[in-house]
Amino acid sequence: MTSDHPTATGLIVSWDDVHRDARALVRKLMALGPWHGIIALTRGGLVPAAIVAREMEIRVIDTLCIATYDEQKLEAVKILKSPEGAVASQGEGWLLIDDLVDTGTTLQAARKLLPKAHFATVYGKPKGLPLVDTFIHQVPQDQWVYFPWDLSPSYAPPLVRKS
Repeated sequence: MTSDHPTATGLIVSWDDVHRDARALVRKLMALGPWHGIIALTRGGLVPAAIVAREMEIRVIDTLCIATYDEQKLEAVKILKSPEGAVASQGEGWLLIDDLVDTGTTLQAARKLLPKAHFATVYGKPKGLPLVDTFIHQVPQDQWVYFPWDLSPSYAPPLVRKS
Protein backbone atom coordinates (compact mmCIF):
# COMPACT_ATOMS: atom_id res chain seq x y z
CA MET A 1 0.00 0.00 0.00
CA THR A 2 1.23 3.48 -0.76
CA SER A 3 1.02 4.37 2.93
CA ASP A 4 4.20 6.41 2.70
CA HIS A 5 2.24 9.05 0.77
CA PRO A 6 -0.34 10.30 3.27
CA THR A 7 -2.48 13.22 2.25
CA ALA A 8 -3.87 15.78 4.64
CA THR A 9 -7.04 13.67 4.93
CA GLY A 10 -6.01 10.10 4.14
CA LEU A 11 -3.95 7.50 2.39
CA ILE A 12 -3.95 7.08 -1.36
CA VAL A 13 -3.99 3.49 -2.64
CA SER A 14 -3.04 3.03 -6.31
CA TRP A 15 -4.42 0.55 -8.85
CA ASP A 16 -1.09 -1.29 -8.61
CA ASP A 17 -1.44 -1.47 -4.82
CA VAL A 18 -4.95 -2.93 -5.05
CA HIS A 19 -3.91 -5.48 -7.66
CA ARG A 20 -0.80 -6.58 -5.77
CA ASP A 21 -2.61 -6.75 -2.43
CA ALA A 22 -5.63 -8.61 -3.83
CA ARG A 23 -3.22 -11.20 -5.25
CA ALA A 24 -1.58 -11.45 -1.81
CA LEU A 25 -5.07 -12.11 -0.41
CA VAL A 26 -5.49 -14.93 -2.93
CA ARG A 27 -2.27 -16.54 -1.70
CA LYS A 28 -3.76 -16.67 1.81
CA LEU A 29 -7.16 -17.94 0.61
CA MET A 30 -6.09 -20.67 -1.84
CA ALA A 31 -5.53 -23.31 0.84
CA LEU A 32 -8.81 -22.54 2.60
CA GLY A 33 -11.24 -23.58 -0.16
CA PRO A 34 -12.82 -25.00 -2.13
CA TRP A 35 -15.42 -22.27 -2.51
CA HIS A 36 -18.93 -22.36 -3.97
CA GLY A 37 -18.36 -18.81 -5.14
CA ILE A 38 -17.52 -15.24 -4.24
CA ILE A 39 -19.76 -12.55 -2.83
CA ALA A 40 -18.48 -9.05 -3.59
CA LEU A 41 -19.52 -6.51 -0.99
CA THR A 42 -20.46 -3.53 -3.12
CA ARG A 43 -19.15 -1.20 -4.14
CA GLY A 44 -15.63 -1.32 -2.80
CA GLY A 45 -15.36 -5.10 -2.92
CA LEU A 46 -16.11 -5.35 -6.65
CA VAL A 47 -12.58 -4.75 -7.92
CA PRO A 48 -10.79 -6.96 -5.36
CA ALA A 49 -13.45 -9.67 -5.88
CA ALA A 50 -12.83 -9.63 -9.64
CA ILE A 51 -9.09 -10.05 -9.08
CA VAL A 52 -9.62 -12.84 -6.53
CA ALA A 53 -12.10 -14.60 -8.84
CA ARG A 54 -9.67 -14.48 -11.74
CA GLU A 55 -6.67 -15.66 -9.76
CA MET A 56 -8.62 -18.50 -8.12
CA GLU A 57 -10.56 -19.35 -11.30
CA ILE A 58 -13.89 -18.93 -9.54
CA ARG A 59 -16.72 -18.24 -11.98
CA VAL A 60 -19.68 -17.90 -9.61
CA ILE A 61 -19.83 -14.34 -8.31
CA ASP A 62 -22.71 -12.57 -6.60
CA THR A 63 -23.08 -9.30 -4.74
CA LEU A 64 -24.20 -8.13 -1.36
CA CYS A 65 -25.21 -4.50 -1.65
CA ILE A 66 -25.11 -2.60 1.63
CA ALA A 67 -25.08 1.16 1.96
CA THR A 68 -23.57 2.71 5.10
CA TYR A 69 -21.51 5.65 3.83
CA ASP A 70 -22.35 8.90 2.11
CA GLU A 71 -18.87 10.07 1.14
CA GLN A 72 -17.09 10.08 4.53
CA LYS A 73 -20.20 10.23 6.74
CA LEU A 74 -21.43 7.02 8.41
CA GLU A 75 -25.16 6.54 8.02
CA ALA A 76 -27.76 3.86 8.81
CA VAL A 77 -27.22 0.38 7.35
CA LYS A 78 -29.36 -0.33 4.30
CA ILE A 79 -29.34 -3.76 2.63
CA LEU A 80 -30.15 -3.05 -0.99
CA LYS A 81 -29.60 -6.58 -2.41
CA SER A 82 -28.61 -9.90 -0.89
CA PRO A 83 -27.11 -12.96 -2.61
CA GLU A 84 -30.04 -15.39 -2.38
CA GLY A 85 -28.07 -18.58 -3.11
CA ALA A 86 -25.47 -17.85 -0.48
CA VAL A 87 -28.05 -16.68 2.07
CA ALA A 88 -29.88 -20.01 1.72
CA SER A 89 -26.76 -21.80 3.02
CA GLN A 90 -25.95 -19.03 5.56
CA GLY A 91 -22.86 -18.40 3.44
CA GLU A 92 -21.28 -21.79 4.05
CA GLY A 93 -18.60 -22.39 1.42
CA TRP A 94 -18.78 -18.80 0.19
CA LEU A 95 -16.06 -16.19 0.21
CA LEU A 96 -17.13 -12.60 0.94
CA ILE A 97 -14.68 -10.01 -0.39
CA ASP A 98 -14.46 -6.32 0.49
CA ASP A 99 -11.81 -3.68 -0.03
CA LEU A 100 -11.74 -2.38 3.55
CA VAL A 101 -13.28 -2.98 6.93
CA ASP A 102 -13.53 0.25 8.91
CA THR A 103 -15.73 0.22 12.02
CA GLY A 104 -17.28 -3.13 11.15
CA THR A 105 -20.81 -1.77 10.73
CA THR A 106 -21.17 -3.14 7.19
CA LEU A 107 -19.63 -6.50 8.02
CA GLN A 108 -21.87 -6.89 11.08
CA ALA A 109 -24.89 -6.63 8.78
CA ALA A 110 -23.24 -9.06 6.35
CA ARG A 111 -22.48 -11.53 9.17
CA LYS A 112 -26.16 -11.58 10.14
CA LEU A 113 -27.04 -12.68 6.59
CA LEU A 114 -24.02 -14.93 6.02
CA PRO A 115 -22.76 -16.19 9.40
CA LYS A 116 -20.87 -19.14 7.87
CA ALA A 117 -19.15 -17.23 5.03
CA HIS A 118 -15.42 -16.58 5.07
CA PHE A 119 -14.90 -12.80 5.24
CA ALA A 120 -11.78 -11.45 3.54
CA THR A 121 -10.72 -7.84 3.09
CA VAL A 122 -7.67 -6.34 1.51
CA TYR A 123 -7.32 -3.59 4.14
CA GLY A 124 -8.57 -3.43 7.70
CA LYS A 125 -8.86 -0.98 10.55
CA PRO A 126 -8.61 -2.15 14.16
CA LYS A 127 -12.30 -1.68 15.10
CA GLY A 128 -13.50 -3.87 12.23
CA LEU A 129 -10.78 -6.52 12.12
CA PRO A 130 -12.44 -8.87 14.66
CA LEU A 131 -15.15 -9.47 12.04
CA VAL A 132 -12.66 -10.43 9.31
CA ASP A 133 -11.29 -13.94 8.80
CA THR A 134 -8.47 -13.00 6.40
CA PHE A 135 -6.90 -9.63 5.51
CA ILE A 136 -3.65 -8.23 4.10
CA HIS A 137 -2.91 -4.76 5.54
CA GLN A 138 -3.92 -3.07 8.75
CA VAL A 139 -4.32 0.71 8.57
CA PRO A 140 -4.83 3.21 11.41
CA GLN A 141 -8.43 3.68 12.54
CA ASP A 142 -8.33 7.45 12.07
CA GLN A 143 -6.89 7.34 8.54
CA TRP A 144 -9.28 7.63 5.56
CA VAL A 145 -8.26 5.36 2.67
CA TYR A 146 -8.74 6.69 -0.87
CA PHE A 147 -9.02 3.94 -3.45
CA PRO A 148 -8.32 4.54 -7.14
CA TRP A 149 -12.02 4.32 -7.99
CA ASP A 150 -12.63 7.24 -5.58
CA LEU A 151 -10.15 9.54 -7.28
CA SER A 152 -9.95 11.33 -10.59
CA PRO A 153 -6.70 12.08 -12.38
CA SER A 154 -6.24 15.73 -13.10
CA TYR A 155 -3.59 18.08 -14.39
CA ALA A 156 -1.01 19.19 -11.84
CA PRO A 157 0.97 22.33 -12.71
CA PRO A 158 4.76 22.22 -12.34
CA LEU A 159 5.94 22.95 -8.81
CA VAL A 160 7.77 26.09 -10.00
CA ARG A 161 4.40 27.61 -10.96
CA LYS A 162 2.79 27.03 -7.54
CA SER A 163 2.96 29.94 -5.11
